[in-house]
Amino acid sequence: MERREALKKLAYLMGGAISATTMGVLFESFTVFDPEQNTYSFTATDEEILAEFSEIILPTTENSPGAKAAGVGAFIPLVMKDCYPPKLQEVFKNGFEDMLAKCKAKFNKEFLSLNSEEKNQLMNELKQQAIDSNKEPSFFMIARDLTILGYFSSEIGCTMAREYLPIPGKYDGSAEYKPGQKAWAT
Repeated sequence: MERREALKKLAYLMGGAISATTMGVLFESFTVFDPEQNTYSFTATDEEILAEFSEIILPTTENSPGAKAAGVGAFIPLVMKDCYPPKLQEVFKNGFEDMLAKCKAKFNKEFLSLNSEEKNQLMNELKQQAIDSNKEPSFFMIARDLTILGYFSSEIGCTMAREYLPIPGKYDGSAEYKPGQKAWAT
């Protein structure tokens, strides 16, 4: 079986939550950090924009804080710079800049000035573009994957969005699941 096919199957087993591209990066990026390969940097404003972007994907609910509160806006650039190969960094940065340009062209506003309806409209367009180019990695898919990864590996994602027992005691594979109960984090 080819590596790419194995990663696709693994992504499928994970419920499709993280794309095969991101799974590939996670498995292939265990290399020595090379700062010369990191040609892009992110500003504090970029992190704020990515925080708002991630909040649209995983918003705050009455049961748990959203991606913004979990610090995903700072997580995405960190992982992008430290773990992604230069080619995918370029795809991400170009897609990010295209999204910002689309905001100005379509709404005559900066991303942070968009109202929630305009943000959702923009997200739906980005999502559709990613679906239409399903074989190629896209800014939207990478940002979505990193949002999910960052959120559910954060303290908020593990302790508030999921069921959490800090000291679960013994393993019980037959523990009763109550209707409406959150998925277990531990």
